[in-house]
Amino acid sequence: MTAPPPATGNGLGPRVRALREAMDLSLRDLAERSGVSAPMLSQVERGETSPTLQVATRIAAGLELRLSQLLRLDEDGAVTVVRSGERRKGPVPVAGHSYEILTPPLPGQRAELSRHTLAPGAVTGGSGDPPRHEPGSRETALVESGTVVLHCDGHHYELLDGDCVTFDADLNHHFENPGPREAVLLAVLSAGLRRS
Repeated sequence: MTAPPPATGNGLGPRVRALREAMDLSLRDLAERSGVSAPMLSQVERGETSPTLQVATRIAAGLELRLSQLLRLDEDGAVTVVRSGERRKGPVPVAGHSYEILTPPLPGQRAELSRHTLAPGAVTGGSGDPPRHEPGSRETALVESGTVVLHCDGHHYELLDGDCVTFDADLNHHFENPGPREAVLLAVLSAGLRRS
């Protein structure tokens, strides 16, 4: 199966709009970030005009991408499969917490899925764990098995098998396994999508 062509011409407008909306930006916001006028951005998104290379580069920068990422020149295709043996592992387990990143490291990707395993009594947020997330980040976690407690911004929330929680991940937070058995949770981190 051949890879789809890069997002140029008519395919670029919908991609710019989808990326802008995923970042919760208005046309005016993107205009300020990119230096490209809102009317020009609107014409590009509607497919009424194709931007010059210089304008496309500025739009990409406003979306925090390289031009090749905006045009999908870095991608091999629209579908990427990560086999179970190909998962990226976090650093050496710290005090009973280990994790794997299940999503591929694609350019411009704004969300990441990870699977965390906590031994009884273990807590996330150790020296080998990722730091607090960038401003505007949001996290959703699903307890696959066991019991975990989310400590977030001075409050705590007990989560049982099948429970799901969404919270602002730029706040101080960590998960704890208070139970007698191993706990497993899946977490989706969406980078910088929340309005500050």
